Amino acid sequence: MEMDVKKMKIQTGVKCMGTLFAAGVLVSCSTLPERSVVQLNAASGATLTSCTDWVDALKLPDTRIESSALVSAGALRLGAQGMPEHCLVKGRMHERKGSDGRDYALAFEMRLPMVWNGRFYYQGNGGLDGSVQAAIGALGGGPLTGALMQGFAVISSDAGHSGPQTTVFGLEPQARLDYGYQAVEKLTPMAKQLIRGAYGKGPDRSYIGGCSNGGRHAMVAAARLGDQYDGYLVGAPGYRLPYAALAQIWGAQQWAPLATPGATVKNPLNPSGTLPDLSSAFTPQERMTVAKAILDKCDALDGAKDGMVQATQACQAAFNLKTDVATCTGGRQGSCLTLAQKDVVDRVFNGAHTAQGQRIYAGFPYDTGMAGANWGTWKFIDSLIRDPLAIGTIFSVPPSPLKPLEENVSQRLAMFSATNDTYRESGWSLMTPPGQDNPTNLAALRERGAKVVMYNGVSDAIFSAEDTRQWVERVSKAGLNPGSDFARYFPVPGMNHCSMGPAADQFDLLGPLVQWVEQGVAPQAVVASVRGAGNPGGVNTELPADWSAQRTRPLCAYPTVAIYKGSGSLEDARSFVCK
Repeated sequence: MEMDVKKMKIQTGVKCMGTLFAAGVLVSCSTLPERSVVQLNAASGATLTSCTDWVDALKLPDTRIESSALVSAGALRLGAQGMPEHCLVKGRMHERKGSDGRDYALAFEMRLPMVWNGRFYYQGNGGLDGSVQAAIGALGGGPLTGALMQGFAVISSDAGHSGPQTTVFGLEPQARLDYGYQAVEKLTPMAKQLIRGAYGKGPDRSYIGGCSNGGRHAMVAAARLGDQYDGYLVGAPGYRLPYAALAQIWGAQQWAPLATPGATVKNPLNPSGTLPDLSSAFTPQERMTVAKAILDKCDALDGAKDGMVQATQACQAAFNLKTDVATCTGGRQGSCLTLAQKDVVDRVFNGAHTAQGQRIYAGFPYDTGMAGANWGTWKFIDSLIRDPLAIGTIFSVPPSPLKPLEENVSQRLAMFSATNDTYRESGWSLMTPPGQDNPTNLAALRERGAKVVMYNGVSDAIFSAEDTRQWVERVSKAGLNPGSDFARYFPVPGMNHCSMGPAADQFDLLGPLVQWVEQGVAPQAVVASVRGAGNPGGVNTELPADWSAQRTRPLCAYPTVAIYKGSGSLEDARSFVCK
């Protein structure tokens, strides 16, 4: 990585925004004092003349290149957009026989554009990894663009194991470590060396990004590989994944007493099996009732009655579940909640804790997206299948299965920090960024000019937007983000986990991140659009019928929020200002 930098004056702590540009960035205007920060030089590109001539000359340690082939322009698509002509390289690193007798390797693919912009993008994939996703570097509910489309060389991997729906790899100590953080550590230098072999030069600027577990990968890389990446695009980060998963178990235990006795639903991981129907404790109709009550109380806080709550923090102070939602005086019929339901819902939104009062995970903001199907799936289905599997096999020492509705969460919590002769690193240590509770270890990253851009659906049901907000506050408290010159966070009102919900969930934050890293232009407001009928990125079926199919809104850097100017179309981002 070329580390040539220059000092320049930039304006920070932006208070307003101006003209809407085609790139989807609302350029900010600031009146706060200037400060001197490191400015990284912009990347310069190169061209690739062949997909084969240079491959045989590569000398990549512990790496086997399996294939290299030309992909013509348009053959791979992202929504309606065809990817540029590029070279697809597939390979495997560190092939080995695991202690469990299974075959392991870091399987990867790299897509190298024939016309390269001089940048490298590590695509962090979501969930349990376990498969090599197409290395296009796309983010957002309906991505406007991706890293490959923008000219990046992009890598994607399975993080060292195969099988995206299984956690059996968690029983193998090295596979645990690869999934946690070592896959990124090993693949990063190899990818840069491969790029150098292809183009005759290494990347000038390097970026890493992803949503969910991919966002976790990016945050872990910021803490562990601060000299390897210049920009970190962090979506819905599961950076405290073990605790978030345990909070799901705790939540399932809160819902269970309210669920209809004997009611079951199909188990999506086992078609012949069933699960208790936890959703009967808080039905879709009842969730919609609460969402409407939130709108009634908070919609106008941003100056516009438009079916969207932009002023998230103000809404938390204004909305009261106990008094703003009708209490059932008879049976449950969907338009009210019982007192017992109100107690449980408020308890879950306030955040999980042990019987001794120790907090397990952050609370969740009240927001309209709680009516979304994705919200219900995470709370009522995944809490009974995916989270218990990950906890029992990946995060715990020693690995041990659990029955979620019977689990003692206090005892399980202690297993996250335990080690033994077989698992010498704890589940907590291998999964989370070092220093995440007191992130002073990011000082060197900031000082050399790297930047962090984060986003989170306000109605994310698994990785709380409040948890992300608190991380930003800790960074600021540590003195690492004066004037928001290092990290910026963009809450997405209404959005569920990485997409969906009543939200403008289609946006590009990679372009603004590059502009910030390489030109010193900090993103203050980025245009997001809804995915209505005819959207080339795919239609969001959870949009209210009275919204325009082309509605746009500015995503505002926290703590600013989108406020209606008082005139102009409620369907147009230009009618709103971040302040």
